[in-house]
Amino acid sequence: MLSPVWSFALARLVLALAVAVALGLLFGHVALWLVVVLGGALGWQFASLYRLQHWLRFRSQEDPPDLGGVWGDVVALVGRLYRSKKFHRRRTLVLLREFRRFAAVLPDGVVLLTVRHEIRWFNPAAARLLELRRKLDFGAPITNLVRDPALARYLECAGAGPGIVVRVQREGAERCLALALVEAGAWRLLLVRDVSRETALLEMRKDFIANASHELRSPLTVIAGYVEALQDEPDLDDEWRAPLADMRRQAERMRRIVEDLLELSRLEAGGEEASFDPVDMPALLEQLVRDAGSRRPDGPRLQTEISAGCGLLGNAPELQSIAANLLANALQYTPAGGTVTVRWSGDAGGACLAVADTGIGIAAQHLPRLTERFYRVDKGRSRDSGGSGLGLAIVRHAVQRHGGRLEIVSVEGQGSTFTVHFPARRLQQFCNNP
Repeated sequence: MLSPVWSFALARLVLALAVAVALGLLFGHVALWLVVVLGGALGWQFASLYRLQHWLRFRSQEDPPDLGGVWGDVVALVGRLYRSKKFHRRRTLVLLREFRRFAAVLPDGVVLLTVRHEIRWFNPAAARLLELRRKLDFGAPITNLVRDPALARYLECAGAGPGIVVRVQREGAERCLALALVEAGAWRLLLVRDVSRETALLEMRKDFIANASHELRSPLTVIAGYVEALQDEPDLDDEWRAPLADMRRQAERMRRIVEDLLELSRLEAGGEEASFDPVDMPALLEQLVRDAGSRRPDGPRLQTEISAGCGLLGNAPELQSIAANLLANALQYTPAGGTVTVRWSGDAGGACLAVADTGIGIAAQHLPRLTERFYRVDKGRSRDSGGSGLGLAIVRHAVQRHGGRLEIVSVEGQGSTFTVHFPARRLQQFCNNP
């Protein structure tokens, strides 16, 4: 259905043609009159088009032309579009000013990068933390200004993982900066935070724990030795034997806690990545299972599903610590009559160590915090069973040093499965599941 403007234009054209025919019939030469009338209409259209084009070119300086018909409707539509554009432009400018004002007071740095890691914009906090200079550093790759191999690897992996911490020299002192990359369509946001104070406190806590553990080792050894000597005394009164046995158990528990703390401190200070020494994982796991079965003959049933000939490249003591802690954890929380299964397999995607049990299970709210040091789901039960709360923290650090990840699946009352996924570059040779 035609709009009223077009209906009026067509009606006017038909009326002009009718007048031309009438004049032709009246004075003769109908064709000539039609040419004159149509030529006049075409000339008017060209004149209107010229006025519209002239106004569009100089619309910021001139008022819109007063045109009728279809051309007047076009002028009105263009005017509305122009006013809408000006409104949205003003609104965009206001939002941009608000964003820049907000970004200027952010305590954390924000750097806008292209997919090629070139700087397009940064806020004052980023300029201060990374020593960036406006205009001079726009368009430069961020890796040219922050020369750290860890940052280059992190950006090449498109920000895989929670982020990284780099150390930079600022104003004669070393600063620790936490960097995290956020994908934003065709752009990337690099978030920068100064974590120097947090890092220093963490280092102080690690040093304190390591030093305290070293200092406690010798007194505990002496105490345990004297307690053992007193227990072996033939003339010892029977009423002292139970307290001395309890003292010996507690001293042994404290010794295990100290050893775990020393192991955790060693892992945290051991560098970024473990060595690539060949380790016979099937033999290691079989030996651990045999030792666990001999120590707890009345405990849960042990079974294995191990792919023979599938080795791993890594640090043997750390890999043994991973498997031993997971196995001990499963045995500790699985009652007699239950089952603990140790699985080991590998394929083109990497290697997998899984320890599954049919024990008491873990509630979902505890799973995110299981690998924290000294965290216990049931504090009373863990204390009675002698747990230190450090086993899974040791596992997490050792797994990270091997480039792997720890996955925990548990259902309360049904059991748990702790799975360690090792990357393919750690697999000594390709092997198939039996």
